[in-house]
Amino acid sequence: MSSKNTIGALILAAGKGTRMHSDKPKVLQPLLGEPMLRYVYTALDPIFGDGIWTVIGHGADMVSRTFEMESRNFVLQSEQLGTGHALQVAWPELIRSGLNRVLVVNGDTPLLPQPRIMAFMKEVVDRDADIGFMTLTLADPASFGRVVRHNGEVAAIVEAKDFDENMHGQEPNEINAGIYLLKIDSISPLLEKLQNTNKSGEYYITDLVELAVARRMKVCGVDCGQDPHLLGINNPAELVRSESLLRTNLVLEWLEQGVMIHAPETVRIGPMVYLEPGAVLHGPCELYGNTEVRTGATVQSHTWLRNAIVSSGAEVRPFCHIEDAEIGPDCIVGPYARLRPGAVLEEGSRVGNFVEMKKSVLGKKSKANHFTYLGDTEVGVGANIGAGTITCNYDGVNKHKTVIGDGAFIGSNSALVAPVTIGANSLVGAGSVITKDVPDDTLAIARGVQKNLPRKRKS
Repeated sequence: MSSKNTIGALILAAGKGTRMHSDKPKVLQPLLGEPMLRYVYTALDPIFGDGIWTVIGHGADMVSRTFEMESRNFVLQSEQLGTGHALQVAWPELIRSGLNRVLVVNGDTPLLPQPRIMAFMKEVVDRDADIGFMTLTLADPASFGRVVRHNGEVAAIVEAKDFDENMHGQEPNEINAGIYLLKIDSISPLLEKLQNTNKSGEYYITDLVELAVARRMKVCGVDCGQDPHLLGINNPAELVRSESLLRTNLVLEWLEQGVMIHAPETVRIGPMVYLEPGAVLHGPCELYGNTEVRTGATVQSHTWLRNAIVSSGAEVRPFCHIEDAEIGPDCIVGPYARLRPGAVLEEGSRVGNFVEMKKSVLGKKSKANHFTYLGDTEVGVGANIGAGTITCNYDGVNKHKTVIGDGAFIGSNSALVAPVTIGANSLVGAGSVITKDVPDDTLAIARGVQKNLPRKRKS
């Protein structure tokens, strides 16, 4: 097969996806927490490197912002006039790049199997075809373009709306998978001959096949059987179908790599999640983004994690919500805890039921076991935060920091009004509202004096 710099890839990602009934561009619809276009990049990046172009149109700003940190090559299709028009718009870029061939795929085909792509390209190049495309044979061809053959040879691809048995013969079950390998020099003169005289009024890339056949170019349709990974997504039902297949594949891969997954049919693991052998998951649970669960860590049921690190020996108990947070070795979280962005639990610390942390550090072996909010807070080693404690970090305009020293004990139902520091080994009496710094080794009590008065009873 030709080297990497002679074959490039073009992703068609300009469509609105009307049948998704969403303002979001179709290629940004999520599967397991990631936009479907990301999956296409994941399949193609190892093959083509930076030789990938993406045609964007509807919601172009949203698409480019989503991938702005990845230096993608975007080509704008200002008017979405069909797949053939998208190819025309991108063609000058492809010619300038000096490519011999280009692989064209749809951005709504997120489960592209990389080995299948490699095998397809090799077959088309070995046969020196001007146009190669993948086909599938389905019991129900649905809305996919029909592949018309004469005596076994490809004659045309006809869109479902335009198929006419009187003109094209008996309707086939072989459909176009929407993945092509095109020879640049051969296709260039055909592009200007595309027409939009069809029921949709669009320029179809599929019409290149009939134009090429008419000029006796070499066209091959590579049969890929019934591989569901090659099916595109056009509506919510198809998205859920693909997501379900992806979820099953990912769970099986992690099981094979030594991760213990209980009730695997109820576990959802995103494609960027990293799990070490010996990690334990209990379904139902959901792990997304760049979450990491390391050897000896346990994530129990009914938990949701995104961009979370769960270190060795740590335990996340049921019904926790954790996002952009780090849980150190041998920590315990939950049940019913919420760790928001910037929350860090250092080794051996504990966060219990109905505790919320944001942008805060809980030091080694420190505890906040019940009904507590820690925001913009730094807690030292071995501190104890009593039930009902809150750090009042927001004054209505700005956020302020609370510091709780090593070995400090905060009594129940205390309010620490930031900015404030509680010194090492100090004790805050239950029910106190602390507005001033407390020195080390000090007892601080800030509450009204208790009065016991006679109870008045109704006569």
